[in-house]
Amino acid sequence: MSVLELAGIHKFYGENHVLRGIDLAVDSHEVVALIGASGSGKSTLLRAINLLETIDDGTIHLRDADGELREISDLRVKADAVRARIGFVFQHLNLFPHLSVLDNVTLASRLVLKTGAATARARGLELLDRIGLADKAKDFPDQLSGGQQQRAAIVRAIAGDPQLLLLDEVTSALDPELVGEVLELVRELGSEGTTIVMATHEMAFARDVATRVVFLDKGLIEEQGPPAQVFGAPRSERTREFLARFSG
Repeated sequence: MSVLELAGIHKFYGENHVLRGIDLAVDSHEVVALIGASGSGKSTLLRAINLLETIDDGTIHLRDADGELREISDLRVKADAVRARIGFVFQHLNLFPHLSVLDNVTLASRLVLKTGAATARARGLELLDRIGLADKAKDFPDQLSGGQQQRAAIVRAIAGDPQLLLLDEVTSALDPELVGEVLELVRELGSEGTTIVMATHEMAFARDVATRVVFLDKGLIEEQGPPAQVFGAPRSERTREFLARFSG
């Protein structure tokens, strides 16, 4: 059953036609990896799904708590209510520097989902303990390593048990030695059935963890399929050219 359905998505920035008619359905428990060159539309697509960008044409539907697909791209829809059901981890963290790690993790649960402070705190500590950061709960983000900050950002995104988790190049700002710990957390979430759409430049990770790989080229889906097919026997010449850069 699909959680998310995109139909005919177009997005312009002035004369720049960034998304050129995207059709994509994401099923429950899928891990979809968006790959493609910088400027191909990956981040814009994620931001559109989270209603941080207004699309110029097309529709976005998200399945609600009653099991019905509802259009969320209608401008009359309350964006904050939709975002409460979607976890989003940005490329550049966006942890609040003036809040402790625990307060960062529990903020949305307390303010948006109206979870009681004690319940939100218990859930936050449980998640931090799971990723080895329970002893950092009272620290501030600038006291953590980059990998620890990014893991805390992912925990913040899943603290409210979202229907869908969006990850935007979550390792791009990290030193190579910190990438592994973040990817391992994403791998665990995927294996537990979290529905994930992630933009990534980590080809080996996409091949090993994703259930489907979607190659975007100049705002279009050029090719999509199981990782073994896309990486092992790509049908499109553009896909082959792109992947050749990583085969070195």
